Amino acid sequence: MPTLKPHSHICVVVPTYNNATTLGQVVADVRARGYDLLVVNDGSTDSTPQLLERLKQESTVSKAPLHVISYPKNRGKGYALRQAIGRLNEWGYRYAVSIDADGQHTAKDIASFIDDIHLHPNALFVGARGMKHPNMPGKNSFANRFSNFWFAVQTGRRLPDTQSGFRLYPIERVAKMRFFTRRYEWEIEVLVRSAWAGIPIVAKPISVYYPPAEERVSHFRPGIDFLRIALLNTFLCFGALFYFYPVCCFRRIFCRSRMSGVH
Repeated sequence: MPTLKPHSHICVVVPTYNNATTLGQVVADVRARGYDLLVVNDGSTDSTPQLLERLKQESTVSKAPLHVISYPKNRGKGYALRQAIGRLNEWGYRYAVSIDADGQHTAKDIASFIDDIHLHPNALFVGARGMKHPNMPGKNSFANRFSNFWFAVQTGRRLPDTQSGFRLYPIERVAKMRFFTRRYEWEIEVLVRSAWAGIPIVAKPISVYYPPAEERVSHFRPGIDFLRIALLNTFLCFGALFYFYPVCCFRRIFCRSRMSGVH
């Protein structure tokens, strides 16, 4: 268990799977701004383990520890984030900021999340990318609109970017939840389940970098991953129809009856 610095309650989490070419710069970007950092090596088969070992040795010399969770088999991004949130909860952190390991995000945007924590305590922040970015792949734009639509159906709320991986999670509240998914679709499930649990969800504009097509590294598998997302959305729609919306209606009726009783 790490020794927390005074008033240190935020840790940046970088889940990674075979991102050795970009991970080093992401780590350097985060650490240059003084944030605590936890990297989750989700069963990488490239040179990521060796890179992390070198970075850990360098962090020992600089007395700015780099925390690492590593396991041999790839389990999925959702599983990696769940492991990180569970560990950080044990360590006493209050918030986890997730950043992708592919260099798409920049650590400078973390400050905008932190600046607004006092305005929205225990909220889940989601970074909103510009959907008209010139280098954004067309399939990403379509997938995001698709995801945004179903999120609105399942929660009655609207978000501009439900697929953004740049987020701030309220650790204690999310750590108490039990999830069904463990890969990319977990980032959809946690948003919907958080909305159902009454956790405020706040969108914040962020910058984003999309490298040229020939330099991109993506582990998204269109066939199986779209199937997983479709199955999850089916489950969440049933949950909204038979649980979330009935509970909301009951609460409204109960509140109105109480207000009537007061008068």
